[in-house]
Amino acid sequence: EAYIYDTIGRIKFAISARSFYQVNPVQTERLYSKALEYANLTGKENVIDAYCGIGTISLFLAQKAKHVYGVEVVPDAIEDANRNAALNGMENVTFAVGEAEKVIPQWYKEGHQADVIVVDPPRKGCDDALLQTMIEMKPERIVYVSCNPSTLARDLRVLEDGGYRTVEVQPVDMFPQTGHVETVVLITRL
Repeated sequence: EAYIYDTIGRIKFAISARSFYQVNPVQTERLYSKALEYANLTGKENVIDAYCGIGTISLFLAQKAKHVYGVEVVPDAIEDANRNAALNGMENVTFAVGEAEKVIPQWYKEGHQADVIVVDPPRKGCDDALLQTMIEMKPERIVYVSCNPSTLARDLRVLEDGGYRTVEVQPVDMFPQTGHVETVVLITRL
């Protein structure tokens, strides 16, 4: 199978034809660096990365986390995520195929905890079941990467009503001269 290869920061990625990948590498590095900054990792944290795709954010976080658990609904993307972890010699990541709103509540029921949760959902935003599980898990920080300001605002309201506060919002212009913008948000527990 053929792959396209790219490097963001110090991490190399193999990308197959059916996997999602940001098309603006310069701004992608800024986006992921901001997510890593907001995660504020010291090497002791367990992190969950919902909607992890091919592991781009997961592997960025794994550079400074104790362990990162990524979940993605697309099986081909998880194959790429595992390949990318191996390609970069990262053993502190675990990837699972499934819907974040089903897998993460199951992990929580099994006793898994997260110090930080990162979400980078599709335009429809996070499913309510995932938001409620995140609130119940009580991570210290949530990093929300969004491509849709409307669903971001909706989801932030749910998290704020659940005991979190929005601390900082950083837009990243991934698609200049268009109406589309990515946003990285730091959310902390009250």
